[in-house]
Amino acid sequence: MEFLQQLEISEATFVMASNSKTYIFGGDQPWSPHDWTASDDRVRGGASHSYLECDPPSNAARFHGHLDIHALGGAGFASQRTTGDRMWDLTGNDGLELDIRQSDGKKYTLTLKDTVLPKRPDGREQSTINWEYDFHATDKGPFVIRWKDFRATYRGKDKEDAPPLDRSSIKRISIMMRSFFGTQEGDFSLEIASIAAIQTEN
Repeated sequence: MEFLQQLEISEATFVMASNSKTYIFGGDQPWSPHDWTASDDRVRGGASHSYLECDPPSNAARFHGHLDIHALGGAGFASQRTTGDRMWDLTGNDGLELDIRQSDGKKYTLTLKDTVLPKRPDGREQSTINWEYDFHATDKGPFVIRWKDFRATYRGKDKEDAPPLDRSSIKRISIMMRSFFGTQEGDFSLEIASIAAIQTEN
């Protein structure tokens, strides 16, 4: 039981078999640094920083950096998000498959957005609803995150009355490291083989 609580993927499903898989990043859709950009707490006066390095020979990406929780008094975040005006239609799928190649065992967050608003006059992004899934990647290998496992948040708080995620119009994908109320900080590293939309048999 303690092991399952540590993994925090009791709602997720390890992949045994699948009907189909559509790669978003990795697999037949090679990782590219041009698809990602940093979105760290430095926009709010913090000192965290993140990077996403793509390794063509292994077709994997390494999300890493340093999470500083002192500049913002115990808070902090470092993330990489997709760039441009890309959109993914993921209807007909049961969820996302996240294939972890190597991890430091820290707690990460995978975030989806179906709405991206124009930037404010000061250049900062306007807040919209995030669909988040937190996980400890202590084991290698793929696991499935079903749509129901993503929770809606707005400005860091749960949004119980949020409309359903529009899976036909996913406009942003983010990978985040954050302090979780000061419980983690320092260097972090997560190596991802692929992110894919998946249809499962069960």
